[in-house]
Amino acid sequence: MSNLVQRAITGFFFVAVLVFCVVYSGYSLVALFFLISVLSLYEFYGLIKQGGYNPNKMMGLAFGVILYALIVLRAYTQVSDKYLVLLFPLLFFFFLRELYRKQEKPFENVAITLLGPVYSVIPFVFFISLGFTHGMIYNYELPLGFLLLLWSNDTFAYLFGRQFGKHRLFERISPKKSWEGFFGGMISAAIISQVIAQYFQTLNSVNWAIVSLIIVCFGTLGDLVESMFKRSLNVKDSGNILPGHGGLLDRFDGLLLAAPFVYAYLIFLGV
Repeated sequence: MSNLVQRAITGFFFVAVLVFCVVYSGYSLVALFFLISVLSLYEFYGLIKQGGYNPNKMMGLAFGVILYALIVLRAYTQVSDKYLVLLFPLLFFFFLRELYRKQEKPFENVAITLLGPVYSVIPFVFFISLGFTHGMIYNYELPLGFLLLLWSNDTFAYLFGRQFGKHRLFERISPKKSWEGFFGGMISAAIISQVIAQYFQTLNSVNWAIVSLIIVCFGTLGDLVESMFKRSLNVKDSGNILPGHGGLLDRFDGLLLAAPFVYAYLIFLGV
């Protein structure tokens, strides 16, 4: 099987599973992104190990699971905020554990271990929260619209960049990205946002257009940040869980930065 065919098959099933879980119910959305969060965090620690660092992987994974569960329970079931306070004493266990690990750079290990959940778990919590902007009442329109705009930007930025790209966007980090691709993706996402606005009326056409702009700008920055991360570790892909596509962090790099900013904008709107 050629790499192109393998990539197409993987991409089809990947998108199909995502769309199904987003549309089917809030439970399926939360369950899928719990799995994605844990695997992404595991992938993050694997990359960090390749860079010569020594994070506390098991404690980091456990903290990521607890972090995801507590925040989701707070959003989904409206449990008391007092349970979130449990996160703070847990943080200090990382320092206490490092006392007994006898590593050369204990504080670097603590910092990198805690960076994992921040980079690989919290953004997914923001993303699923898009479906619960009205408390326990789940609405798939915002998370699905987000994904459609993100994919539209990625696809058309690639096509425009390949066809017209001459001016490098950020050559030091990503030599293939161009300003032509960036603006091509932006215009395409803005047009598609107006189509989405006709069917998903959670937001009006103006706000869908603004959301598309946030996704394009911060999604592109998220892609660049992940490229910077991989370059600093001298790796090509974040993993190989998706044949032909690399790892989960490769596939969700745009979401990692865009989702928190889209959610913040919607909270500002009072949606």
